[in-house]
Amino acid sequence: MHRRAFLQTLPALAAAQSTAKPRNVIFILTDDHRFDAIGFLKGQPFLETPHLDSLARDGAHLKNAFVTTALCSPSRASILTGKYAHKHKVIDNNTAIPKGTTFFPSYLQKAGYKTAFIGKWHMGGESDAPQPGFDRWVSFRGQGTYLPSPNGLNVDGKKVLQKGYITDELTDYAERHKGKFKDQKFIPPPSLTADAIDRPMWVQNQRNSWHGVDYPYHSTLDIAEYYQRYAEALCAVDESVGRILALLKQRGELDSTLVIYMGDNGFAFGEHGLIDKRTAYEESMRVPLLARCPALFKPGQTLPQVVANLDIMPTVLEAAGLPAPTGGDGASFLPLLQGKRVPWRDSLLYEYYWERNFPQTPTVHALRTDQYKYMRYHGIWDLDELYDIQEDPRELHNLIKSPAHQAVIKQMNQRLFEILESTDGMNMPLYRDKGGQSNLRNPKGPQAAPFPKAFEQPPPKARQ
Repeated sequence: MHRRAFLQTLPALAAAQSTAKPRNVIFILTDDHRFDAIGFLKGQPFLETPHLDSLARDGAHLKNAFVTTALCSPSRASILTGKYAHKHKVIDNNTAIPKGTTFFPSYLQKAGYKTAFIGKWHMGGESDAPQPGFDRWVSFRGQGTYLPSPNGLNVDGKKVLQKGYITDELTDYAERHKGKFKDQKFIPPPSLTADAIDRPMWVQNQRNSWHGVDYPYHSTLDIAEYYQRYAEALCAVDESVGRILALLKQRGELDSTLVIYMGDNGFAFGEHGLIDKRTAYEESMRVPLLARCPALFKPGQTLPQVVANLDIMPTVLEAAGLPAPTGGDGASFLPLLQGKRVPWRDSLLYEYYWERNFPQTPTVHALRTDQYKYMRYHGIWDLDELYDIQEDPRELHNLIKSPAHQAVIKQMNQRLFEILESTDGMNMPLYRDKGGQSNLRNPKGPQAAPFPKAFEQPPPKARQ
């Protein structure tokens, strides 16, 4: 979605000789799908996703699912490796995954599974060549193009002409929902205005930028219309999910197949005056996560535990009867789906590294627990952030200077660095500049925000 829509599947179709019937797995990853943009959650009243709704009804809704970096390539690399971005080194959309990296489908192959990758690879952007671990490959360079382009598709290492709309090519459905929601009312988020308490200066200034509501993509884009088109694209994605479920049912494999649906990152539509992702706010780092497999776990569940993109690899491997390799940062959430009491994380690390291409968003390391979210910014003279997300789920009241919360801030800062130290995250990856810069401001837009009053202090009186 968001100017492109794609479907990515990982069918693990077993070929090994075994007394136990192997488990088919289909992992569907969509682009920029925010956590509440699903019909049954009513992120906006007019959303329609009957097939995604059915996944939750007949399976499980993992309502507190997050990515550890809210950016396409880093998130995808974390899904495929089960590691934080500072470990796999893909920290932006221009960096190719390092040679020698093992993706978890390779472990499925070794166990006799047939694997496939269909859709947007994105990592590096320069190549669409088949990657290790996949028997079947259909992809394209970078983010692809909606309409036919000279680059076309890469099908198992061969160039194939792109015939039409890219989503048609990938999922064989038509873009027939254009204008469906054009008359529906978009309800703007409460944090759209600039009057939140102790909002950092950089957030206020980002309103008048490529990723802000006052100069979105350096244009006059209307956010309400933008969301309407987003919802229309989601209708087509939902229909594709329905076609996959219908085919599995026709083949008699629906209830025995593990189907997982996830977004690669969230997306803001005006929250905090922003669009896009990258930040550690809920709308950016929180994603939809649905799972269905009646043969493995009971339907109709809603799981409250915090799960992450890091957990996809060990979960799929466990469902396939395989152990997760050492060195990963995630854990299988299959036991949670099965109602088992297992040790689980009490906090999740989030990281985003400043990009020269989009300099309006700073480097941030954040820690999210069930109650609080702490955001620590690097390289800027500005406020950090702390939110009580139980009392303030919209993140409107920054508690970073609250005397009553200084102990919480100290504890969370300490825990954040403990996780970074234990996962080799104390060194920030650095790469050569690539691509252009989207760093303009509208001269008729909002002016620069005033310096935070929290830092203002009069000088002491001179000694007599």
